[in-house]
Amino acid sequence: MKILITGGAGFIGTNFILYHHQHFPQDQIINFDKLTYAGDKSNLKELEKTSRYHFVLGDIADRKMVDRVMRGVDLVVNFAAESHVDRSIANPRAFLETNVLGTYCLLEAALENKVSRFHHISTDEVFGALSLASKNKFSEQTKYDPSSPYSASKAASDHLVLSYYHTFGLPVTITNCSNNYGPYQYPEKFIPRMITNLLLGQKIPIYGDGKHVRDWLYVEDHVRAVEAVLAHGKPGETYCVGGLKKDVNNLTLAKAILKIMKKDPDKWLEFVSDRAGHDRRYAVSWQKINQDLGWEPKYSLEEGLRATVSWYQNNQTWWQNKKKEAESFYQELAKK
Repeated sequence: MKILITGGAGFIGTNFILYHHQHFPQDQIINFDKLTYAGDKSNLKELEKTSRYHFVLGDIADRKMVDRVMRGVDLVVNFAAESHVDRSIANPRAFLETNVLGTYCLLEAALENKVSRFHHISTDEVFGALSLASKNKFSEQTKYDPSSPYSASKAASDHLVLSYYHTFGLPVTITNCSNNYGPYQYPEKFIPRMITNLLLGQKIPIYGDGKHVRDWLYVEDHVRAVEAVLAHGKPGETYCVGGLKKDVNNLTLAKAILKIMKKDPDKWLEFVSDRAGHDRRYAVSWQKINQDLGWEPKYSLEEGLRATVSWYQNNQTWWQNKKKEAESFYQELAKK
């Protein structure tokens, strides 16, 4: 099988390619990536030695390039996206160009080349937010209510993907996942930013009161969920993917990391001003994918956090320069 992975040099795409190559070594993988600040081709340098992995530099919003790379492809998994809320506030246009126009270009090429499946990676953030007092969870029936340029662009792309199923018969599936974490995640995101700050002897910044709740999904569990949908998912269906059974707020998560890294919370936490449009609570029901496809998280939050801390401790050369760029962005954002 010939598989096109878009955004494969990014965090989740990298982990998917590594997992898929290990479990399905007979498949040919094309990694199509623009190599923005969050992409790193060297993540997959070991696979470059094999004949079944090929990297192509390109932009999913470049229709001619997408048409060329899509030829002969059986399966498309679209990880390519601008995905950082703070950056979407600073520059919404980039999110529209990649997440909406780019998805359109991929869909058109997939339709023309008659791919057997187009799988789109999305986010639970398209559903907006839940109140802290609520016991509800996002599900496949939850109404879309995005609150940032990032989540709005992903919501638009979800609707576009499903329209190609209903209008043109393109066999599509979508997964709306919760917050991922794990190896190779760019250090602008909450968990790797906390870990790398501590490794550099810096405090952990906590937005607002720290009571914002997120559902946390270890990246390998997400990859396993995508594989399950590719193998057994029904075209035209959406599957929500979460990693937890109970709520965990940001302050509790920070303290869990401090405990793993043997740091005193009284000395290593710093509360900072909340950001605009900061959703209060996310919680994801993964009942459908569990019942229909037999998937469930393999890793507990503690297991995932320990593995993630260990990876960043052992791969400091990978993140040091990336960390400088991320913190420079946050410094500029604070000036606005």
